[in-house]
Amino acid sequence: MNNLVAFLNGEMIPANTAAIGVTDLAVQRGYGIFDYCKTMEGKPVFLDDHLNRFYRSAEKMRLDPGYQKNELRELLFELNKRNNIPQSGIKIVLTGGYSNDGYTMQQPNIIITQQPLALHSFNETKPLKLVSYPHQRQMADIKTIDYLMAVWLQPYINEKAADDVLYQLNEQVAECPRANLFIIKKDGQMVTPANNMLKGIIRTRLLCHFGSSMAITEGPVTLQNVYDAAEVFITSSSKNIAPVVMVDDHTIGTGQTGAITTLLAEKLRQLMEQENNW
Repeated sequence: MNNLVAFLNGEMIPANTAAIGVTDLAVQRGYGIFDYCKTMEGKPVFLDDHLNRFYRSAEKMRLDPGYQKNELRELLFELNKRNNIPQSGIKIVLTGGYSNDGYTMQQPNIIITQQPLALHSFNETKPLKLVSYPHQRQMADIKTIDYLMAVWLQPYINEKAADDVLYQLNEQVAECPRANLFIIKKDGQMVTPANNMLKGIIRTRLLCHFGSSMAITEGPVTLQNVYDAAEVFITSSSKNIAPVVMVDDHTIGTGQTGAITTLLAEKLRQLMEQENNW
């Protein structure tokens, strides 16, 4: 799709010409934030949640987006209208700006891009295998552009024939690079790690909408808790809910997608259909 449009610092321009200079702190120091929202049938899913997180990240990183939230929403609407991609991913990137000394923040560059996204139903989602690795992301509660460890670990993940990596430190589980983790214990209690990770949009929605009815809590989760769980799944804006059937060399539960995971995935699908709008 070579005719896609992107937004760069106040202008809608051809996406294949959108670029920033080499003195930007995103290039020089990896300094910047982003957020990512998907559209279904041309409408964004949980857009307010994504915009709220984007502005929280910007504030914590001392970056001024240059637009109020309602203004940014209108820009996203216009971009989506021009590109006309029913199923897509929209990515908003805010950089540290062009720095004379390669260290001092300046006026940020804001870039918004949109790409087609293949959406699969839960029944089409392949159960996943995760491999654990000792790591703790810095400033983990901010959605920064820093994915250094995740990219560096790709050969390791492939070597282990895994689908993704699960960060843990001192046996305390945190997150996957682009997803949150949930475990369902043998007594039916569902737990997601509480600290040292990015609180994803889907994770937050599950806690808010189904936490009390399905006994979902936030708390410490050890690697042994994961191995011993009856069911495990991960959540993200692109994956929704994806079942996990193996972590390291440990089979989770029966080795099949669990009933509670399946039920929760259906509840999430219904919620998303209700709340995908501008």
